[in-house]
Amino acid sequence: MADNKMLYRVQFVSNGEHYELYVREVSQGGLFGFVEIGDFVWDNHTHIVVDPSHEKLKTEFADVTSTFIPMHNVLRIDQVKKQGTAKITELSDKVTAFPGPIYTPNKD
Repeated sequence: MADNKMLYRVQFVSNGEHYELYVREVSQGGLFGFVEIGDFVWDNHTHIVVDPSHEKLKTEFADVTSTFIPMHNVLRIDQVKKQGTAKITELSDKVTAFPGPIYTPNKD
């Protein structure tokens, strides 16, 4: 597990959307082929304009303590000094998902 003072920006693809989240915990996880993230960090909006994708993320992960992301869906994990805004953006048609599973059993 990561030190609680560390802050990570995790970018991954899920259901045709690009997710960008800020978390304090990143690990290989107990499930083969998955990255586990947890201790989500959310903006405390102090201004009137609220990003709907940020609110959608907060709702989606409201009761989640940690989540497992398939390794091939992770685009990037950065250790950052400052928190940005968590968001979801629509993927363009130019991005293609990884074509297959990491492990396939031999067919005899």
